[in-house]
Amino acid sequence: MPIMIHLDEMMSRKKMSLNELSDRVGITLSNLSIIKNQKAKAIRLTTLDAICRALECQPGDILKFKES
Repeated sequence: MPIMIHLDEMMSRKKMSLNELSDRVGITLSNLSIIKNQKAKAIRLTTLDAICRALECQPGDILKFKES
């Protein structure tokens, strides 16, 4: 998939654990892990919004397009 998710990088920059992000965003650890590990086929805009608010970043900081 040409869209890469760089959630690990943003969490590391903000020194935030998966558990803390899960609590702040309001989604389960398993669903957040699916997103983080590039297994998600889709992500809701409301979820992306909540992640960006929790990490104080922009969607472009998390999602990157990589040509194959």
